[in-house]
Amino acid sequence: MMTINEKAWIVRRPQSRAAVRLFCFPYAGGGASVYSGWQEALGPLVEVCSIQAPGRGSRASEPAIRDLSTWISNLAPALVELSGLPFAFFGHSLGALAAFEMTRYLVYRALPLPRLLVVSGAAAPSERDGKGQKHLLPDAEFLRYLEKMGGTPPAIMGDPDLMAYLLPMIRADLEMFDTYAYRTSLRLPVPIVAFAGATDSDVEPESMRRWSNETRSDFGIHVFEGGHFFLHSQSATVIRRVAEELDRRSN
Repeated sequence: MMTINEKAWIVRRPQSRAAVRLFCFPYAGGGASVYSGWQEALGPLVEVCSIQAPGRGSRASEPAIRDLSTWISNLAPALVELSGLPFAFFGHSLGALAAFEMTRYLVYRALPLPRLLVVSGAAAPSERDGKGQKHLLPDAEFLRYLEKMGGTPPAIMGDPDLMAYLLPMIRADLEMFDTYAYRTSLRLPVPIVAFAGATDSDVEPESMRRWSNETRSDFGIHVFEGGHFFLHSQSATVIRRVAEELDRRSN
């Protein structure tokens, strides 16, 4: 039976002056370290809460989760415990779907809701049928896919032993992505802002505009220079835009 440490889900540095908490959901293969520089960049009025799922970083000894609904239900108690302050969600790629489904989870249970949902580098959930196959690719093809996407540093890609260690965790994350099947529901009472990469070969900006169908509040989209991982190549610009969106909803 899988044992999951609920207390380890969220990595944060408590900010005594914080007016809002920003929960940051990483992409497939990523962990809390994806957002390691965000707290310093956003300052003391925003408390960055980075999600650390099993199977990576400080939780490397725990088995990775392969199903998004299980992932959400196990994260939820730790997140709700920190919902005393106003909060917002940011998620990139798989993290965008996770943040979206977490928002749905909170709505269904009449729990506190985020003031804002920022979805980055992910096609609208309505375009997913749960029949993806990338996580099943043979190792050689899988490695070529990861190299094409550009999210794994070359130094890591070039280390066969390290990649052999990381591949099961990355495959588990991609399995969550591939097997996610959209379920029609009421539109969220939460504003959604979509972040897109202008040259993202995996997700076209037009596809991200369809996120507007998931909210009955306001919707916006920002397009950044770069491919799928503009989150890193344009990090300063991305963080500045996040700060602006949070500030707009501070009252």
